[in-house]
Amino acid sequence: MDAMPASAATLDIGLLRTFLAVVDCGGFALAAESLSLTPSAISGHVKRLEQGAGAVLLERTTRSFTLTPDGELLYAYARNIVALERELRARLRGAPVRGRLRVGSSEDFAGTWLPRMLQAFRRWHPDVSVELKVGASADLLRQQERGRFDIVFGKQCSRATGGELLWEEELVWVHAADAPFDPEAEVQLAAFPEPCVYRESAVAALARVGRPWRLVFESSSMAGCLSAARAGFAVTPVARSQVREGLRVLDGRDRMPALPKARFYAFVREGAPAAQVLTDAVREAGRQHRFGETRAW
Repeated sequence: MDAMPASAATLDIGLLRTFLAVVDCGGFALAAESLSLTPSAISGHVKRLEQGAGAVLLERTTRSFTLTPDGELLYAYARNIVALERELRARLRGAPVRGRLRVGSSEDFAGTWLPRMLQAFRRWHPDVSVELKVGASADLLRQQERGRFDIVFGKQCSRATGGELLWEEELVWVHAADAPFDPEAEVQLAAFPEPCVYRESAVAALARVGRPWRLVFESSSMAGCLSAARAGFAVTPVARSQVREGLRVLDGRDRMPALPKARFYAFVREGAPAAQVLTDAVREAGRQHRFGETRAW
């Protein structure tokens, strides 16, 4: 690639947003979906950014990519630049976010860092009151259709329509780290009650390879399913970021089939500006945690 000298061009903030989306979503196609652009437009943006930066940012192969050292450096700066630009635009508008924000969240969000995110959101926007309900994504979305929520943070294992993709993450099987696991025995499964995309994905994966299984523990709490796995009497499917101390990931060496990726979405009701502000904050938190580290081209 013939890169122009860095001094001959500026770094367009729109191109920086595209670059962040490619890295955070794990690929050009998912970034295109997130930004409502075509994959070819995303590729063009990255090429123009590399030309403007005077450096190669992504090392590409047929189906994946990795950040170069220059790409890692630009990623760190770009994240701060875009966040500052967003904050500046909000301050220049001078329109405070206020009112009541009704939030529905799957436990994957609510059980980890979302409470801290909501606390920070309240500090930034003290005129907003937040109501939070935790439940299954499918049930929360049905309630949103009836006007119950302004925003729902939920997960899918297939492409969702009407939602804003935040990130995608590897779904894995976990079991007690200090307990034996028999790869030939019937799988003892811990799962959420139906409907649950993790449960559906787990059952479908086991059926696909003909692995016998039995549901031995059912809980509406992620903590309950993880406790069952940590105790060593069940296996449970979770997003990679949910793996905790005392658990180990089972894979093909344990005769456990691969699981689909979990995609995390924000479903925002139209006409709810506070919901969009919170969505932007949650997406930024996901970027900082670097969820979805797998680079899928």
